[in-house]
Amino acid sequence: MIETIDTKAFFNIGYGLYVVTSNDGKKDNGFIVNSVNQVTNTPARISVTINKQNYSHDVIKNEGVMNLNCISKDAPFSLFQRFGFASGRDTDKFSGLEAWCSENGLMVLKDHINSFMSLRTEKYIDLDTHGMFICNVTNAKVISDTATMTYSYYQENVKPKPQTGNKKGFVCKVCGYIYEGDELPYDFVCPVCKHGAADFEPVK
Repeated sequence: MIETIDTKAFFNIGYGLYVVTSNDGKKDNGFIVNSVNQVTNTPARISVTINKQNYSHDVIKNEGVMNLNCISKDAPFSLFQRFGFASGRDTDKFSGLEAWCSENGLMVLKDHINSFMSLRTEKYIDLDTHGMFICNVTNAKVISDTATMTYSYYQENVKPKPQTGNKKGFVCKVCGYIYEGDELPYDFVCPVCKHGAADFEPVK
């Protein structure tokens, strides 16, 4: 018997959405991440898993610190466009955005978060395409009582529905980009949000 993996099952795992901020020594940066977990209570430790293709991966690996901004359900799509659809290599993601610095010198969003945590890397685990940062919590604060944005809520209520028209192909479940064609290459990467082929589904 040949077992198959239905990747849609992965989307039934509950995820929150977060903006991770860092600084490369020249400018502040931030990006969207969903692979965050509390791994121990005493001391308080958080794991954050980051794609190695993300610019912030190398920055955080070198600097050893980051801030975790917990996105609240009132966040607009523009927040995801700012932090999720561009690279910090060539974009100033904090241009024109109100934010403040925590004690570690990294940015905290002023709006659309319900809490933040400052993290210092204790251990790094190489996971091939991704790196997992096991971090000690050095600071944490509740900002509001608005519920955390989940990945499911983002998909159903925040992300605009793709305008597929009569197009045939595959649509990115993260940003709505449409790849036109009868077959999606297995190694295809979305040119807008940089997610891989696993995050695409046939246009309905």
